Formats: sequence, C-alpha cells, structure tokens
Amino acid sequence: MKKSLLSLGLSLALVSPGLMAATPAPGKPQLGSFGIDLANRDTSVKAGDDFNRHANGHWFDNYQLKDYEARYGSFNMLNDQAEEQVRTIIEELAAKKDLAPGSNEQKIRDLYASYMDKAARDAAGVKPIQPILDSIAAIDSPAALIAAFGRADVEGSNSPVGIGLGIDRKDPDRYLVGIGIGGLGLPDKDYYLNADARFAGIRAAYLDHITRMLGFAGVSDGKARAEAILALETEMAKQHWDRADRRDRDKTYNLTTFAELNSKYPGYDFAAHLSAQGLPVPTEVNVSMPSATGPIVEIIGKTPLSVWRDYLTFHAVRTNAPMLSSEIDQAAFAFTGTVLSGQKTQREDWKRAVATVGATTGLGDAVGQIYVSRHFKPEAKAAMDDLVENLRKALRQNIGRLDWMGEATKAEAYKKLETFNPKIGYTTKWRDYSAVKITPDSLMANTMALRKYYSDDQNARVGTKPDRDEWFMTPQTVNAYYNAQFNEIVFPAAILQAPFFDVNADPAVNYGGIGAVIGHEMGHGFDDQGSKSDFAGIQRQWWTDEDRARFDARTKALGEQYSKFCPLEGACVNGKLSMGENIGDLGGLSMAYSAYQLSLNGKPAPVIDGLTGDQRFFLAWAQVWKSKYRDEAMLNQVKTGPHSPPQYRVNGPVRNLAEWYGAFGVTEADKLYIAPADRVRIW
Repeated sequence: MKKSLLSLGLSLALVSPGLMAATPAPGKPQLGSFGIDLANRDTSVKAGDDFNRHANGHWFDNYQLKDYEARYGSFNMLNDQAEEQVRTIIEELAAKKDLAPGSNEQKIRDLYASYMDKAARDAAGVKPIQPILDSIAAIDSPAALIAAFGRADVEGSNSPVGIGLGIDRKDPDRYLVGIGIGGLGLPDKDYYLNADARFAGIRAAYLDHITRMLGFAGVSDGKARAEAILALETEMAKQHWDRADRRDRDKTYNLTTFAELNSKYPGYDFAAHLSAQGLPVPTEVNVSMPSATGPIVEIIGKTPLSVWRDYLTFHAVRTNAPMLSSEIDQAAFAFTGTVLSGQKTQREDWKRAVATVGATTGLGDAVGQIYVSRHFKPEAKAAMDDLVENLRKALRQNIGRLDWMGEATKAEAYKKLETFNPKIGYTTKWRDYSAVKITPDSLMANTMALRKYYSDDQNARVGTKPDRDEWFMTPQTVNAYYNAQFNEIVFPAAILQAPFFDVNADPAVNYGGIGAVIGHEMGHGFDDQGSKSDFAGIQRQWWTDEDRARFDARTKALGEQYSKFCPLEGACVNGKLSMGENIGDLGGLSMAYSAYQLSLNGKPAPVIDGLTGDQRFFLAWAQVWKSKYRDEAMLNQVKTGPHSPPQYRVNGPVRNLAEWYGAFGVTEADKLYIAPADRVRIW
C-alpha cells in the first residue's frame, strides 16, 4: 500500500495582472483575438444541447491522440511545455564539467543520466532488485512477513496494511500515525468484483501480467501461482470500502490508543510493522477503515506464506519495472499502460526521465528552484494575489445572499473565508537533498536512495509540529490544491499560463479560466468534506444542524444530476465519489462570475467578435476543460477518480446557472435544460 503524508483536494488554477479592469490588456493574446481559440468550436451544436461540443467539438474531432497518450487536454499541453523547459535545464547541466560533487545540480544531472542509460539497465536485467527478491524469498515466518510489509514502500512492493503519517484533522498542529488498508494491484475493487465483460477481460489480462512478472523473478509454474495471487487480491478487494465512503472525513477519523489497536486486531503485530518501517510506536493512531481492518488481518493470517512470497515478488518486479531492463519495463507497460489506459506505446525516454527527476518523489524542489528562476515572473505573483482577493470578495458577497444559511453559520463561514491562506508560485523553504547520494551508474540505486530519503523524512516528523509553510507540489507541476488542515489554497507556477491565464486576454476570459479555477480551490473549503473543517483547519461541526441539512439536500440533488452522466455504456459517473470536485466546479464558476461582474463596476461589458462578456466568460471555462480520452482511461477515471470526466466539468455546472441560460438563450427545448426549481446553486 502506497502511503502519503497528506491527502489534498486537487484541481487547477491561474492569475492575471489588471483583472479588475473590464477592458483587455494591450498586446496580442496567446489564443485567438481575445484569449479563446474560436476555431475549436462546433457551432452546428447548440450551446444548450451540449456546451462542451459547442465550445470544443471541432478540436475534439480533429485532435488525434498520440500513441503514448491515454488522454490529452489543456493540462497535458502545459505539462508538455513544462517538460520541455525542465529538459533544457537538465541538458544545460549535463554539458557542464565543473558541477560540485554533492550539489543539487550534480544530482539532477546524474539522476537523469542514470535513467537515460538504457544499455546499462538492459545489461543488468532484474539484478538491481535481486537483494529485494532474495529477502522476500527468505520469508519463513509471520514476523518476517510483517517486516516485509513494513519495508514495502522503500522496496517498491505492496502491503495489505499501510502505516503512514498525516496531519491530524482534529489537531492540525500535530502529526498523527494512520492505519490504512490497501494491497490491490488493480485500480479499484470493482475491477475484481464486477461481472461485466470489460472487467472480466481486464482480469484475464491481469492474470497473464502477474504470470509474466513472476517469470522475470525466476518463478516456475507461474500461472498457477498467479491465480493464487489474484484470488488473494480478490478476497482483499471484497473488504475494501467503496471510494465514496473512503473520502468521508467523519467515517475515516477513528482515533484509538495503540494499546486499543492491538486489542481490537490481535492478529497483527503493528509494533513490528512500525519498527521495520522506521516509525516509533505512537500513543495514538487513526484507523481509517475499521470495519475492513479486522477481515484483512484475518486474510493475512490464513493465507499461506508461499502465496505471500509470490505476491510480494510480483509487486516488487512490477513496481520497479520502469527502473529495470527494457524487456521488463515493456512487459509491465503492456498491462499497466495498454490494458488499463489504452496507450499504444510508452512516452519518450526523455519525458519519462524528466518526470522522474522533477517529481515530488524525486528531486522536485532542486529542479523547481531553477525552474522558477527562469520561468516565473514576480508580476504573476502580484496579479494572482489581487485575483485571489477579488474572488474572496465575490464569495463573501455570495454567502451574504444565501437564503438557506443562517446568520450564525454565515459568521463562521466568513471567518473561514477571511483566513484562507493563498500560496502562489513556489515554496519559500526548499528541500535539503544533501543526505541523498545520486550517481550516474544505477537508476535503481538512485530510486532506492530517494525512497529511503522520503521515508526517513516522514519518520523524523513524529513528535514535531507541522510546518504551515511547507508545499506538497513542486513549482513545475500543472495543478493546484486545497489543504483543509492549513486552510490554504496553493497554485504552483506552471499552472499560471494560457489557456488559464493570459495577461493580454480579455478579462472575461481570465475570470472564466483562472478565476473559476481559483474559485474551485476556495470551494473545496466549503464542499461536502472541506466544510467539516473550520477556519483553523480543525475538523468539527461549525454549522447549525438546520443549515447542514439544507446544504446536504442541495449536494444530494447535485450528486443525482452527475450520476446520470455516462461516458461509456454501463459506466456512469459516481455522484458521491465526485461530489467534492463537482461542488468545487459549481461554486468556483459561480464565484468567478460574481467577481467578473464586480470588475465591470456597473458598466456593460464590450462585445468582442460578436460575443458578449458573459458568453466569453463561459466559453473560457469550457476551453480550460477541453479533453480527449481513450475508453480504457475513461473507465479508470469513472471508477477511481474524484473528478468527473472533463465533458461533465463543462456541462455539469453551467446548466445550474441562470446566467449561462441567459448568455446563450437556452430554453426548455434544449437537452441540457433544467427547470429553475431543480437547479442547484450552493455557493
């Protein structure tokens, strides 16, 4: 089970100088004449029938996914750009002969070189992980098995029980050890249990995949042993909670003393697991899925050690495959990339190398320091600060107008809104990689060194106070997030570009793009889960019961709308799983529209290329989410992703906003029409 320090609400965001002005900035926009590429539209489709196709249909029909792409859209476009920029940085470092040993620059250069040295990897085959495989083969007792589970993250294997460190949701000034359940090799429990032919085909391919991975480790009679692994994972999948329940902050906060933990689940030596992982024994822990933990412990105890050895061997080969020979790497990709995501080929080696070096689990901050010095301008930070404050004003206005929320709850909501902490561009405290040894000779050795570094970093936090200045994304990441425990909204540098933001674009476009994305992140503080934490990041009930009931009625209605969206036959959006993101989209768009209207200062917006300000605002939102998916990737998104597929991120929110109906003349004769009484407006 892979463990992370903090669970965050993720999305996207941007900024713009002069956004309070209602006229376009001088200069040529990057897209079209005012910030939108109107050639992407399919005007043969009415906005009220399918707004996504109306805004993006021509692009969708003409864009051909590259063989290595499972999906492509605006996020991917900016990610490609960031990759090229980071590649240039690395290649310049590679050309230097005088890099100081142990410096960040030397480590960036050599980690990249070790990835690109395919000849060395091909010659080594499976040997770089042979010590891990030997350790697994030597498991001869329940104690040795639990120790292997404790080492799983560093060794790149898997574990049905995961122990990690997070920020306490009810006391954000301390870290809390969490006990979780994992151990699956397929994306979700549905992939094991759904009788649909698509999933049956995936399971058959998975069986072949397990067999082949075992073969690289020298396992004989691979198919029979693969069947035992699949049977084991299927039994574990039956105990897993549905993803919608796993995101419920009330259900997943179950504080218990360590002594109580051992009495509740006597079949598992948690202290031994902690010791192997390097974590000290805590006084308290949080058990995220208590009803699943007992049955999983029983499965661990009744499953023969021989099956567990095969299970760990399979996962060790599979997880580490990208760091091994081309043969092993391509064999793993044939399932993880092609079967699960529909990709025909892997991404180019340099792209994969750049992603490895610049990742949050790689040398992300070392790369980020150089990246921001070249590609992030101070004026972008200043503009973003202004825009965040404008969105804050708009949300305050919207809260004040709510007829379903009482004054006592509004007072708490205002307090939370005023204490939102925006972080723009990049961290002020870069990571120290001095303890990590990186050489150009072995990608696997470098990977293990980095895993150990991050594991040690996590372990060292026990008993310390969380640092509210810390970032959980690198500057070169094209994304954004809301962190409820710190009540902060975070926007890395790489996201602050067109189509989300362009200083020369029409203000309506910037509000509909980056403005709505900023609003989305603010909205996470007031979605069905984020709203359970107060202004200080403490999970508590700050609502009156009556107001919470009215809020829940609205979110339920929104979930029912989204659950009717089915991108593939028999595969529909899970309105409960995607609830937080759907609320974020609806609230963010509503906030951004209010902010745009405030920016006009009572004056009418100009008509540009025959489009009103409101039309340009909503088209900008649609432009941000233009995207194309392969069916396999779409199935994975629907089953596992907290975000609705992009076409519904366009169509879902707008059909609830009266302003969109007015902007495009949508009537009850149109397919997206919802009667006013049935529309949902939360924030």
